[in-house]
Amino acid sequence: MGRNQHKPNSPLEDIAPHIHRYWKQRKAILRLLNEYHIDKTKYGLGLTRFRQIHESLGLYRTRSQHHDINSIRPALLRLRAQYPKAGAREIVSLLFHEENMSVSRNMVTEYFSVFEPEFVKERRKNRLRRKRFWAAGVNDIWAVDQHDKLKYKFGLALHTGIDPFIGFTHWLKIWWTNSNPRLVLRYYLDEVEEQGYGPLVSQSDPGTENFGLANGHTLIRHFHDPSLRGTLQHRWMREKKNVMPEISWSQLRHRFTPGFEDILDIGVNNGWYDPDILLEALVFRWVLPHGVPNDMAEHPGDYGVLDFKIKVEQEAINMVCALYAPPDHEVFQLVPPDFHAIITQMYAEIGQPAVTRESCWNIYLQLLGKFCILDNLYNIPQDMDAEWGYALTMAREEHAKDIELIPNLQPLLGYYMGGVNNGEGLSKATVPFQHNLIWTTLNLDSEQSAQLDRMLDEDEPPVAQDNEDDTSEIFAWFSDDELAGNSEIDEW
Repeated sequence: MGRNQHKPNSPLEDIAPHIHRYWKQRKAILRLLNEYHIDKTKYGLGLTRFRQIHESLGLYRTRSQHHDINSIRPALLRLRAQYPKAGAREIVSLLFHEENMSVSRNMVTEYFSVFEPEFVKERRKNRLRRKRFWAAGVNDIWAVDQHDKLKYKFGLALHTGIDPFIGFTHWLKIWWTNSNPRLVLRYYLDEVEEQGYGPLVSQSDPGTENFGLANGHTLIRHFHDPSLRGTLQHRWMREKKNVMPEISWSQLRHRFTPGFEDILDIGVNNGWYDPDILLEALVFRWVLPHGVPNDMAEHPGDYGVLDFKIKVEQEAINMVCALYAPPDHEVFQLVPPDFHAIITQMYAEIGQPAVTRESCWNIYLQLLGKFCILDNLYNIPQDMDAEWGYALTMAREEHAKDIELIPNLQPLLGYYMGGVNNGEGLSKATVPFQHNLIWTTLNLDSEQSAQLDRMLDEDEPPVAQDNEDDTSEIFAWFSDDELAGNSEIDEW
């Protein structure tokens, strides 16, 4: 990095948040600061001064931290309790984000060979199943999916929304249900409202829980582009074809769920918690967790990709929200309001302790005990008990008829998995294309489409080959760590 031409440095309070953010993302901090966050007409920042600022913020590089396999062992033991199956790459990231330790992958691999040799053997037995997925660019598609593995045993329902082109997670939510179409739509609307834009096309598995999203996204697209009226701007993917969310859940089950489930099992195995008992379910809901690669999402042009985001007006969001996701609907309440008022007071009485992995069950038992005492002394009114009970039964319902799909809409064509040209793909469409590392825009007729196919054959290696370097700009590749029966590559 060159000299700063003797200009004053940018105020630390202006750039420190960006330094911390890029540090956590392990990006080229100085380059990104100079490109996006420093007014070069007023300020400059050279390498020497940047290093001084970096260390003054307590951000030390791997070599400066001087770790070895023995110094990282206490942190690894803590992490193993929560992430018992995390591999070397994940452990490096977990050490960095949760323990503020910067270590190399080689050091973690050496640690495994010394302290966890059986784990290494187990990992090597796994075979990867590769899947290839087409998307035209950033915000071409947002794919959503639900995860029920913790829902029926613990009452925790997960939901995610992902941009599959860059693997960017727009949301990962945990609530007491994920089957209510109003809730699923609200996740989408909250993200659109926060970002100010949405995708060309939304995508999900078939299911009534996604009817609200399909209707809401379609109406937003119609609002901004009247030429789309009469078409459904949502794509239904049959089982196992909604690739990116499925892989995300696979990674979650493999790396995070085992340790997290061990914590939850403490309450179940000790008889402290039964999700079918009203009072225990509501206290658990209140105490336990709820709510919850960014560079490319923020600056797609820097990576040679196109951004298809659709700017969304607040009027469109308000219209869809009023129709399908009114904010006063019961599904958006963590617990009933009366219950919330009582338990908030009880939480204050026990000193409002922080809820952590180690303290969560102790806090739960203290609050549950207070409710039991309250019930024994005053008897919780029957009408209030019935009102609270509705929150529990609503969590079990699938809401199959809660929202109906807008009728008589023409579906998107099935052979193209994106929203370009209204889902019609390449025929006479204006699409991005990369050949010999140069991005261009092509207006394609049938002859040009055939030519594009020939060029793709040149740039893309045969499916059976292992070399995938040349496809990185055209296809997004994902790996599923679950054991596969064969090593075929599935293409959709």
